[in-house]
Amino acid sequence: QVQLVESGGGLVQAGGSLRLSCAASGRTASSSAMGWFRQAPGKEREFVATINFSGGTTYYADTVKGRFTISRDNAKNTVYLQMNSLKPEDTALYYCAAREMSYMSFEEGKYDYWGQGTQVTVSS
Repeated sequence: QVQLVESGGGLVQAGGSLRLSCAASGRTASSSAMGWFRQAPGKEREFVATINFSGGTTYYADTVKGRFTISRDNAKNTVYLQMNSLKPEDTALYYCAAREMSYMSFEEGKYDYWGQGTQVTVSS
């Protein structure tokens, strides 16, 4: 059993930055691959970024590559999403997700646990 709690969302102007955090707890949290997804009103949930259990491998959606950075601190059981050069189209509810296996994935169905989400709103 893994529990995830996101934080760090808010309102920011275009071009600004935010850092999202995902605090994980549970027996398998330290060995789980993690991912970030987002969903805007009227749109399907989409993949943003993922990181393997050790933090040595990452993968990003083309829409955020070069602007967002996913990282993790296993000692703190926390995953981060640093978001720079934010655009209005980045506005969405951002979800943290975890899977019991160590390999990263961009597929929603591969993840076993989900947080409640944190809202990010980027104004123009």
